[in-house]
Amino acid sequence: MTKPFVHGRGYDEADWAAVDNPELTEAELAGLRPMQEALPEVHAALQDSIRRRGPARTKEAVSIRLDIDLVEQLRASGPGWQSRVNDALREWLKQPIA
Repeated sequence: MTKPFVHGRGYDEADWAAVDNPELTEAELAGLRPMQEALPEVHAALQDSIRRRGPARTKEAVSIRLDIDLVEQLRASGPGWQSRVNDALREWLKQPIA
């Protein structure tokens, strides 16, 4: 069953009519396999490229409740304020606990 054309989605009716993408049959669906099984070399290459996208995760987003005036002052200090808070906490943790 062909889905009807819907206006306003970034393509016109001629584009819609030019696409030949019939729905898969039950037999075709039953024959599908996971990518790592069907194309192991391609899957491995994609996984390697994902791992190499950037350095290992070194920070974690957390939620903490702080006084509003404190957060306003920190944000007003400009870009990088979260990194400065991180550095200040690291220095504070080096101090002996009384």
